Amino acid sequence: MGRMALEGIKVVDFSWVFAGPLITAYLADYGAEVIKVESHSRLDLTRVSSPYKDGITGVNRSGGFPVANSSKYGITLNLKHPQASEIIKRLITWADIVVENFGTGAMERLGLGYQELKKVNPQIIMLSATIQGQTGPRSTFTGYGWNTVALTGIGNLTGWPDRSPVGTLQAYPDSVVPWFGVVAILAALDHRRLTGKGQYIDISQYETTSHILGPLLLDYTTNNRTATRAGNQCPYAAPHGVYRCQGDDRYKSDDRWLAITVFDETEWKAFCLVVGSPVWTKDKKFASLEARKKNEEELNRLVEQWTVKYTPEEAMALMQQAGVPAGVVKTNKEMFEDPQLEHRGYFQRVEHPEIGQCYQQAWPVLLSESQAKIRPAPMLGEHNEYVSTKILGLSDREFVDYLGAGVFE
Repeated sequence: MGRMALEGIKVVDFSWVFAGPLITAYLADYGAEVIKVESHSRLDLTRVSSPYKDGITGVNRSGGFPVANSSKYGITLNLKHPQASEIIKRLITWADIVVENFGTGAMERLGLGYQELKKVNPQIIMLSATIQGQTGPRSTFTGYGWNTVALTGIGNLTGWPDRSPVGTLQAYPDSVVPWFGVVAILAALDHRRLTGKGQYIDISQYETTSHILGPLLLDYTTNNRTATRAGNQCPYAAPHGVYRCQGDDRYKSDDRWLAITVFDETEWKAFCLVVGSPVWTKDKKFASLEARKKNEEELNRLVEQWTVKYTPEEAMALMQQAGVPAGVVKTNKEMFEDPQLEHRGYFQRVEHPEIGQCYQQAWPVLLSESQAKIRPAPMLGEHNEYVSTKILGLSDREFVDYLGAGVFE
């Protein structure tokens, strides 16, 4: 393997949970040298969240922490210790980038705001990813990605019209914010390369997540329509849903599912041929998209009478061969065993110091000349000595003194 894309970039990572750490994990996997700063007294929530390897709890055994912290060095610092500032100063002098996602004002209270860091390293690039940004009437509100799901209205859009909102399976903003963060950092690095100047990056999770709701916001501003929960329905397609199919002993499931979407009359005619052109396909109730939308509940029942005769793979093949969009609704087991993902090396095997051999999700980006290289996430405080002596240049004696004083808590 040749030189990695971000080799030589140095990052101090104060962030936790997912929105911030995923930014720095991306940088680390593509070659940046990332030092994650943690604390025994305030553990990253993903270190103490299930699932755990073999069901055994422990700060180094969570399945969540490695996802967002691969390829990083890990140190533990008591940021409130009087001598911690000496280590922090060395870190900031060394770094190109600092990333954090605490509540607005938290870094300033620790003496680590951008204006203070800039005094130590005028070229530093600092990124803060907070719920609603650093300015504005609600900038001081704190929370997590789940709060942003509610703020943006995504929670209100998820579910069925006749039921309460169900929200999303995960804190969805945590999957959106990192991509904006990575691009912003790369842009700031290029700006510094051209001008010699660092800068401050202020990311609002509220705004980055609202970005994906663009069509709904435009629909309101243009047509005065308020989006509501619609289950699996789509205003521009029918049938459009997830339909029950035969189970499969391989997956120990009685029911499996297939997603089908029919947008236009060409796809509808093809769909009718696939299901055998039964009498109901010729009914006026289904003669146009408008008619199918009006009778969608009945249409869905009729579609499922056909899909239950097949496994989802069989039904998908028949639909796709006819040009009808359709896809198997996969389980996590099926995803892990997917030959396409295996071919592209999406799940990479790493050796973790405590939990042993495990798999790490790679990034959905393949660079022909500088592929990502994934190392296991650090154990808590694993690299205290290495970072102090090999990267920051402390003598062994200095490190021991700091350690004894409780700086590396």
